[in-house]
Amino acid sequence: MNEYVLISDSTADLPVEVISKFNIDIVPFSYSIEDVVTEYTLTEGEDAVAEFYNKLRHGAMPVTSQINPYIYKDFFEKYIKEGKDILYLCFSSGLSGSYQTAGVAAGMLKEKYPDARISIIDSRCASVGQGVLLYLAMQKKAQGMSFDELEAWILDNKGDVSHWFMVEDLFHLKRGGRVNTVEAMVGTMLKIKPILSVDEEGKLVVKSKARGVNKALEYIIERLKEEAKDLSALTAVIGHADSMEKAKKLKEMAVEAGMKEENILIAPIGPIIGTHVGAGMAAIAFLR
Repeated sequence: MNEYVLISDSTADLPVEVISKFNIDIVPFSYSIEDVVTEYTLTEGEDAVAEFYNKLRHGAMPVTSQINPYIYKDFFEKYIKEGKDILYLCFSSGLSGSYQTAGVAAGMLKEKYPDARISIIDSRCASVGQGVLLYLAMQKKAQGMSFDELEAWILDNKGDVSHWFMVEDLFHLKRGGRVNTVEAMVGTMLKIKPILSVDEEGKLVVKSKARGVNKALEYIIERLKEEAKDLSALTAVIGHADSMEKAKKLKEMAVEAGMKEENILIAPIGPIIGTHVGAGMAAIAFLR
């Protein structure tokens, strides 16, 4: 049986030290600001992410673009040449065409290397949701799970990842068509904080709205308590878009609800997701 690699991409928000510890290779997605294209690999650190959000707060309007299938092909092929199988946990097909593009690249490689095993898994997750699924999968692999066992575990569990996001800036949601101009203007004036989740198709959906940050965080913690079977055994990833104060508050509230502090990771939400949600977002994700 061949050795295999677990791969993901730069929408799976996790702390730099976790990516380094498990030596996970990340397919870099890119964003551009004023025609300057930057690749993001999850290893840039808090300062680089904070610089991105500082640009947003000063009016920058970044955009992301669809990844080229040949980037995937080259990324995967280096492992195939080493005789390794590939298990790729991909960004949600409900939010991007990357899953389909990765499949095209895998098909090209299968023609060239008929014996290669390349499993492209649509995570139906985003940001810290994809991150917590990847983190748990990393642990399973480190514990000795085979390719087939880990593939089956991911497929069985990906639908049970729960995402809860609080967004600070409604105008970034307006750019993505999630709220209209009037909702964005009125919501901003009234300090309305939309709360979002990811549905069964892996699409972003507005689930509720709260007046102010504290009410939004309280709503998220209530969802955590409702959906988690055993808070004391739960692993969660909290993400923040240059809003560490909210992340620390959310962690404190999760611990008060019954989670163990050592089971909670805090990660920066990178520029790929940040382009679409703006600065100030706070999120938590866990396996129900």
